[in-house]
Amino acid sequence: MKFIMTFSIVAYDPKNNEWGVAIQSKFVAVGAIVPFAKAGVGAIATQAYANTSYGPKGLSLLKEGLTAEETIEKLIEHDDLKEQRQVGVVDSYGNTASFTGKECFDWAGHIIGKNHACQGNILASERVVSAMSKAFLETKGDLIEKLFATLEAGQEQGGDKRGRESAAILIVKEKGAYDGGTDRYIDIRVDEHPNPLNELRKVFEIYDMCLLQRDDPNDIIKLEGDVMKTVKEILKIDGFYEGEITGDYDNKTKEAFRNWLHTNNFEVKEREDDYMWGSVYRFIIKLKEKN
Repeated sequence: MKFIMTFSIVAYDPKNNEWGVAIQSKFVAVGAIVPFAKAGVGAIATQAYANTSYGPKGLSLLKEGLTAEETIEKLIEHDDLKEQRQVGVVDSYGNTASFTGKECFDWAGHIIGKNHACQGNILASERVVSAMSKAFLETKGDLIEKLFATLEAGQEQGGDKRGRESAAILIVKEKGAYDGGTDRYIDIRVDEHPNPLNELRKVFEIYDMCLLQRDDPNDIIKLEGDVMKTVKEILKIDGFYEGEITGDYDNKTKEAFRNWLHTNNFEVKEREDDYMWGSVYRFIIKLKEKN
């Protein structure tokens, strides 16, 4: 038997029409087993003695129009091992439901709130899921920020009492991929690490730079003066620029900067004016500090 001892949240963001699952566990590659989601349909977390068929079956039931609660009832109806299972579901309208089998290892349980459900097993205490729910409701920002805050709040209360190993966040929305080809908006995982949540944050910082356009329209910096000198320093270090380190943003520099962005997979951060996104400049500053 493979028991996926973990704490997770399934959630819906009505503002941006996003569905997500976030998890952390003392189990390798938890992101390969627990989360399932489909835009316009819902999201599912299947854990404890995880029945992975709950994912695709549950999404099919949700797509047919069943609510989150009805979906769980159908999933466990003929499952002889249901008392060892744990599952959380959010449907297309944000309705949530969870099930924790009586044979899940202590502490095991769940909490259901507006647009979200938190569940876990082999937890330090009930405070883990309570803190998670509170963090989800009180954190401002996009769904990704709320999910990070939720996992971090759960860990602060002890999380999985056996320790930490892996974490993952999956968020879907219509045409969510960088090219609009699929609904997979954010899909990040840390499969084996002593501090998976911190590492997941690091992964997301790069993911955000390469694949997402979440920048605040006001968070821009003009490419001139000392800013431009800093950019040219990095361009020179990375082999994209050979000229003098001046504050001018001429055509030669524009070409070098564009090539640097594309080589680093930052095409989504490219602009047509004489400004750069603040996120790009902060990334460059970090590079400069390392050098």
